[in-house]
Amino acid sequence: MWNSMSARALYRIAAILFLLFAVGHTFGFLSFKPPTADALAVRDAMNTVHFEVGGTSFSYGGFYIGFGLNATLYLIFSAFLAWHLGNMSVAYPAAIGMLGWIFFAIQIVSLALSWMYFSIAPAIFSALVAICLGWSAWMVQQMPPATGRSRSSPVQPS
Repeated sequence: MWNSMSARALYRIAAILFLLFAVGHTFGFLSFKPPTADALAVRDAMNTVHFEVGGTSFSYGGFYIGFGLNATLYLIFSAFLAWHLGNMSVAYPAAIGMLGWIFFAIQIVSLALSWMYFSIAPAIFSALVAICLGWSAWMVQQMPPATGRSRSSPVQPS
């Protein structure tokens, strides 16, 4: 099975993992209940203590929710990008270029951050996605250039 795995299939697996990661992340951070009285006090303080910047009132709780939802959006965009790269790996593999490797590198950093600051679940998702992205980037790099195009030629929009 693994020998017949294509870059397209790996990118699509990564896309599905990104979507599952987005759902889990969003549900997890929005439904989190502090397990101790001290943790509850911290959450309450994050939501009730306000500060002003440029005439607008903010709270750390608002930042927490905003950054969490922003992370969800990037996970969804990453799913779209992985799916799109899967399609490109079939039709225009040379057009992927370094994007596949950069996408992989970002996921490796995400894995390290998940390991250091979050729980095992996001670290596992990050690791699985990183494996798919790295393997896909390697497979695309091994593909021969299409006739009439060099490996570095950009794809012209149609």
